[in-house]
Amino acid sequence: MELHGQSALVTGGGSGLGAATAAALAEAGARVAVLDRNAEAAAAIAARIGGFAATVDVTDPAGAEAALAAAEAALGPPRVLVNCAGIGTAGRILGRDGPLALEDFSRVIAVNLIGTFNMLRLAAARMSTLEPGTDGERGVVVNTASVAAYEGQVGQAAYAASKAGVVGLTLPAARELARSGVRVMTIAPGLIETPMFDGVPETLRQGLAASVPFPSRLGRPEEYAALVLHICANRYLNGEVIRLDGALRMAPR
Repeated sequence: MELHGQSALVTGGGSGLGAATAAALAEAGARVAVLDRNAEAAAAIAARIGGFAATVDVTDPAGAEAALAAAEAALGPPRVLVNCAGIGTAGRILGRDGPLALEDFSRVIAVNLIGTFNMLRLAAARMSTLEPGTDGERGVVVNTASVAAYEGQVGQAAYAASKAGVVGLTLPAARELARSGVRVMTIAPGLIETPMFDGVPETLRQGLAASVPFPSRLGRPEEYAALVLHICANRYLNGEVIRLDGALRMAPR
């Protein structure tokens, strides 16, 4: 897809992977809607890239619909959706204080998996009505999973399950939306230097970086964003999950 002049939606666009992706899309000439629960963060990124900001809870059907309607009114119908919104709450199934609270597990599933599906279905409905481009393409959806979907660590039961759900969603969504000319791809990042690492001791950061085979460092949000741009450009990429991890395979702990 040629991004210049197209409307793009980025959830979790106020920081980390989403902010880097919003900036990359804008630099490529797209009109970008920065969607985030944090209104101030979304507004700051949108102001920096010349985009549109909207506050949204991806788990709220009505709120998400309203945010997409506002973005469409401001920028035009979306051709691209990048789902970066997510949470990484950790907790052992059996901890010192007993079993993991069911509401904690449910919240992670709700944001990471159900929220991803919610935004996908709403954006795809809009994309399906647009005029087709080359090869009949009408839109592109890029979801965000994690290497934890494959190698979840101790304490990551909820997170790994939610991201495995995103992986499992990829192919059936791509198959179903093929008739509408909408491609669906997923990126599974490894250890990426996002705000999640703020406050992590330097010695631990160095140890995590050293665990990555090559290059032995934390990934950069800009590398995720570059992959999003390639997925948008390469129309033959569809229904697949791409690991972005420097050949990392997570240990149990």
